Amino acid sequence: MLPPKALLDALGAHASRLFHGDSPLPRSEFESQFKILLQSAFSKLDLVSRDEFDSQMVVLARTRARLEALEAKVAEMEARSTSVDAPAASE
Repeated sequence: MLPPKALLDALGAHASRLFHGDSPLPRSEFESQFKILLQSAFSKLDLVSRDEFDSQMVVLARTRARLEALEAKVAEMEARSTSVDAPAASE
């Protein structure tokens, strides 16, 4: 995988060739070629789709809520354990 700067430099060089090549491309051909160029560049990056990102955010929110509930339960159990142990220690 190319570092981001090298990828952007390569992308810029390819775009420059599309703009200033030997024979300028018609607009529709240029858009088509540029879209292919961008898809190729993005495929070399470690990206996820928006849908995957959103679904992982939902999973993370659920996990965070469960973690907070478990932390509260552990704190409650520790408090009970401490209060039960305290009278026994004073005897």
